[in-house]
Amino acid sequence: MNLARLRGSLDDDFTLLRSALAATGPDAPVPPCPGWTVAELALHVTYVYLHKTECIRLGAFPDPWPPAGADPDPKGAVDLAALDAAYAGLLAQLDGHRPADHAASWYEPDQTVGFWIRRMAHETLIHRVDAELAAGRPVSPVPEDVAVDGVDEILKIMMGYGSVRWREDFGALLDVPDARPVAVAAGHHAWTVTATPSGVVVTEAASGFDGEAVVTGEPQAMLLWLWNRAGDEAVRQAGDQKLLDRFQALCTAATR
Repeated sequence: MNLARLRGSLDDDFTLLRSALAATGPDAPVPPCPGWTVAELALHVTYVYLHKTECIRLGAFPDPWPPAGADPDPKGAVDLAALDAAYAGLLAQLDGHRPADHAASWYEPDQTVGFWIRRMAHETLIHRVDAELAAGRPVSPVPEDVAVDGVDEILKIMMGYGSVRWREDFGALLDVPDARPVAVAAGHHAWTVTATPSGVVVTEAASGFDGEAVVTGEPQAMLLWLWNRAGDEAVRQAGDQKLLDRFQALCTAATR
């Protein structure tokens, strides 16, 4: 997807995130993240921005992290000033470099600033949904192209690459995998997802692909369902229930 488009999406979702955080009490629970409060959500996003800023600025992972003297305790307050400062620092790095410039990332195939433009756009999108749900607001629409790119990211990178690099997080799901492919369709875009002992293989497919298990939905609904931000009613599931259950377990392993 065009990185300039994702850069604009990042700004849009940060604005929505900040608005929802400002309208919600710090102790309000975050429904998709049991145990989290709104203050903890705000602090999490702040530290994500600070960390990625350093990954770009240094061209390496910051060590130690959090930095000496940092206080990760939200102390029952939503610190919007800290969030704003962290976001401004992130933008200074993103906009002060070309997308092809080097930046340290956990995704070995892409060690560029462009990787973080994409990742931070989707990170911010998902957490603004968290903030909106915590505020009791309806979830703001996700543009179709952004949602499709988010589905592609979670399937290919979070699940596909993640299941190879952090195989231990997927445990028995790969030890004795069900190697039948699951078809995933978001609007007119489709992928096949196959669990193997060495990791999850994700390939793009024709939108009419049929398999023993199929999950379909509109792009926004599919994105939120894959991230466990929407219930099963958001998508349509058909086929072998055991295979569908294993696919959902793979999604959970990829996103926690």
